Amino acid sequence: MKLIEVTNKKTSRQFLNMVDRIYKNDPYYVRPLDSEVESVFDPAQNGFFKHGEAIRWILTDDQEQVIGRVAAFINQNKAFTFQQPTGGIGFFECINNRDKAFLLFDQARDWLAARGMMAMDGPVNFGENDVNWGLLVDGFTHPGFGMSYNPPYYRAFFEEYGFKFYFEQVSNHLDLTKPFPERFWKIAEWCMRKPELSFRHFTYAEADKFIGDMKEVYDDAWKFHENFTPMEISTLKKGLEKAKSFLDPEMIWYVYHENEPIAFLIQFPDVNQILKHLHGKLHILNKLKFLWLKYRKTITRTRIVIMGVKPKYQRYGVESGIFWHLNEKMKHKPHITELELSWVGDFNPKMRALHESVGATFAKRHITYRKIFSDDVEFQRSTIIPVDTKEKAMRQG
Repeated sequence: MKLIEVTNKKTSRQFLNMVDRIYKNDPYYVRPLDSEVESVFDPAQNGFFKHGEAIRWILTDDQEQVIGRVAAFINQNKAFTFQQPTGGIGFFECINNRDKAFLLFDQARDWLAARGMMAMDGPVNFGENDVNWGLLVDGFTHPGFGMSYNPPYYRAFFEEYGFKFYFEQVSNHLDLTKPFPERFWKIAEWCMRKPELSFRHFTYAEADKFIGDMKEVYDDAWKFHENFTPMEISTLKKGLEKAKSFLDPEMIWYVYHENEPIAFLIQFPDVNQILKHLHGKLHILNKLKFLWLKYRKTITRTRIVIMGVKPKYQRYGVESGIFWHLNEKMKHKPHITELELSWVGDFNPKMRALHESVGATFAKRHITYRKIFSDDVEFQRSTIIPVDTKEKAMRQG
């Protein structure tokens, strides 16, 4: 049995193909594009290497068959904002063998500890938390694009190793063939009567403006959460470029208060419904297949990736206004019948309440775990975003 660092084409291919062994008979698993996984570990494509580092390994048995893999990362901008400097592990896959899983965890822990880390979160991504974040523990059905999916037995690996419940992430589903609750539309109508508010969907012609507006709202909306770090324009631009082949501008909305950006909603068509047929590859034949399946309206689901409202505008009902405009556009897309609202952490009770108000039902639960390396340190869960963020923002203003 060997732990081998991924450093060349052969080991990279083994790292990627390991998922075929784990999910061979799983009807729900969707293999992500190999190029997307590889981009995470490419400094030329992943801006997080400007302030961090990443490494990955495969575990082989005596017959040189890959039986596990794991990656470890350090985001220097985030790591030292915690009480204990904290790195991360992700892209974990392993056969159903506790000892083999622990070998992979040990390897990641030792690498992180050697670089000054005192804790590690997992499974997470070397990037923003809208992709590949958290362990699926409930709702083992079709994963939306960017959402983590794994076998149920992984949970025991993490918890028996000593990872503790840091925060929970819930995703809900909305049946778009059913009407929204009437009370929700009354709030939307009240909101849209305010002459100082305007609603606009994204356009490529003004992409730079909209990206800047998103950063402004995001940075203001999340600044009261622990360990906040500002959004990077370069990361947003790269994300937009990657999503261009399937993005629908009418699914991305902004709200302005007298031309000041105050809220946004990002929704993506669930391209996993196409990627499921491509087996991780995007060669010329699969590119043609992608275009054909897109033309045939194979995508019937969408996923709200992220939503933000500046704190001092969080009682304006702008979320309802966004959904009203979004719903008007969706009436012209009858092939879209399901919306996933994902994911909302248990540290964000206001957004969870919004999910309930639109009539969404539970779909999936992920957990982000934290392992503190020293047994002498008291573990603390993630803190809840204060309910009074509007009052805090008003006082600051």
